[in-house]
Amino acid sequence: MSSVYRVAAVQAEPVWLDADATVEKTIGLIEDAAAQDVALLAFPEAWIPGYPLFLWLGAVAGQVPYVAQYHANSLTLDSRHLTAIREAARRTGVTVALGYSEKDYGSLYIAQTIIGSDGGVPLHRRKLKPTHVERSLFGESDGSHLKVVDTPLGRLGALNCWEHLQPLNRYAMYAQHEQVHIAAWPAFGLYKGIAYAFSAEANLAATQSYALEGGCFVIAPSQVVGERAIETFATNDEQRALLTTGAGNSRIYGPDGSPMGKPLDEYAEGLVVADIDLSLIDLAKNAADPTGHYARSDATRLLHDDRPRPAVVRPGEAFGPHFVDLDESADSTAAEAQLSSLA
Repeated sequence: MSSVYRVAAVQAEPVWLDADATVEKTIGLIEDAAAQDVALLAFPEAWIPGYPLFLWLGAVAGQVPYVAQYHANSLTLDSRHLTAIREAARRTGVTVALGYSEKDYGSLYIAQTIIGSDGGVPLHRRKLKPTHVERSLFGESDGSHLKVVDTPLGRLGALNCWEHLQPLNRYAMYAQHEQVHIAAWPAFGLYKGIAYAFSAEANLAATQSYALEGGCFVIAPSQVVGERAIETFATNDEQRALLTTGAGNSRIYGPDGSPMGKPLDEYAEGLVVADIDLSLIDLAKNAADPTGHYARSDATRLLHDDRPRPAVVRPGEAFGPHFVDLDESADSTAAEAQLSSLA
């Protein structure tokens, strides 16, 4: 494993409520990252088919026209959409941390999947507790989804949005010796200037604190709200006042909390790129290792139940999501063939 490599955080606008078009854009961004020698590329929360901004803009009755469309454009684990993205990761050699809405029959989950440079899936997880009105659309997961995995790029983990405001979530991740963390966010255009807790300033402070507290690198991708989002979700002046354009604030932080890479303008689409060196983690943790020499287990300890908790248990049945292995004989044109089938 090389300790020095390049990472990138996506800052872009999805094609709202359109899985086919957003998958095509996703593969284009993976190719852009490969052209810049990026080894690890992170996408925002619910990037496909776009974060459901409609949940925050009015009464539940007003959400009904969007719900069926959101279900129809959410990804199943065996979908051609995920297969095309996995093929793109393998073809380009880029490890991809993908955020999307996962459809599991009648339920949706805010999911994150890390796809290796070989197209394999070392990590798949779901958001433990959807935030506030997200609970009207998405289900919950369990403690098995607080997980850090070994990869050729080090020990990788991921959380979504306000999972970073749960101190016990953070500590469970730190205790697994996470080296690179994906902190996936939506856009910060909701209630801008109205609710500070939803602001970029507040949430990026939590993200930066994660890096400093955990002594790890943090890649924080975010979405952009463009005029198409306003046209799609805001149907009256009151809703337009609650949703503002721009709001992209993708960032990368080092294990001492220092900002890395050059941020983009909040309206711009592209990649925030930085070169990281995992050996710097040792220097950061020499000062304070929160679950090691700086811990006080005699005073405080965390109980982390990481057992899967499915609703139905059958004798001998394995728990967890199932991804079909990619065909090892597939050639480099497989991703293009998958995309052509999306129409």
